[in-house]
Amino acid sequence: MSTLLYSVIGFLMLLVIGIAAYFLTARKYQSSSTVANSYDQWTLDGILEFYWGEHIHLGHYGSPPRSKDFLAAKSDFVHEMVKWGGLEKLPPGTTVLDVGCGIGGSSRILARDYGFAVTGITISPQQVNRAQELTPDGLNVQFAVDDAMALSFPDASFDVVWSIEAGPHMPDKTVFARELMRVLKPGGVLVVADWNQRDDRQKPLNFWEKPVMRQLLGQWSHPAFSSIEGFSELLVGTELVEGEVITADWTEQTLPSWFDSIWQGIARPEGLVRFGLSGFVKSVREVPTLLLMRLAFGLGLCRFGMFRAVRANSRTELMDRNFANQNPSSLVR
Repeated sequence: MSTLLYSVIGFLMLLVIGIAAYFLTARKYQSSSTVANSYDQWTLDGILEFYWGEHIHLGHYGSPPRSKDFLAAKSDFVHEMVKWGGLEKLPPGTTVLDVGCGIGGSSRILARDYGFAVTGITISPQQVNRAQELTPDGLNVQFAVDDAMALSFPDASFDVVWSIEAGPHMPDKTVFARELMRVLKPGGVLVVADWNQRDDRQKPLNFWEKPVMRQLLGQWSHPAFSSIEGFSELLVGTELVEGEVITADWTEQTLPSWFDSIWQGIARPEGLVRFGLSGFVKSVREVPTLLLMRLAFGLGLCRFGMFRAVRANSRTELMDRNFANQNPSSLVR
């Protein structure tokens, strides 16, 4: 029997095991505790960090995409996001809130390479512990457990609010948008990167897209995805945005991440030895979701959205201007 045939049989066996585990151990969103518990477990067992490194988000492969090391692409994503948001022009000491910081990969780059003073928050206590362990002394970064739906910081606390792939875990996107803008200082910059659903107000989900979306939501503790258009409208609706919300679609740039993340399990078989049989099953159970994600993003059901907004000088000033625009006859001439 040829090596190729053995490989095919092995892959099919892995797929069967993964599908069985996939349906038997779903992680549907129930509350913020569901999200926290999921990330606590992923952090404690170390499997996600082993395969995905310190950045628990997709990578940036350029446009058009080119072949790139999986972990390098993740670091590159942070730098590309900084550049896209115009943050590289900000001075050292700029205060940054990293919402949904994971184990601190982005926070450390922002502090080390750009000189920013970074506060990373996550709902997972275990992620905070691991982020602190990975952060060298002298780096201007601190981490804390906090809930993005009710941030503990006062209004106008930060020069920059930064968030990568946290939005799908938020049960109320209106509240999430308001909290992100609330803690920005006047003139501060919000830069967000998120998984998004196609805007179903323009094109409703069809017969196969609905069950796919249910699986994507149910497997990784996601209550709902926003659309790029919908979340932009929510940011504007806070009445705290100066001018327009700038958006971009980075689906093409990030798409190779899904297959690359699966390939990590094949290219690094030492993970099987390190994490044993239970770790092997945990890893394989994610394969169907990763394949569905690749399908959804590849066919346009999902999109990778980028958002940039600037905080208005003051709520009162902005509301007065809106009132004047809507009631021109009230102006004194």
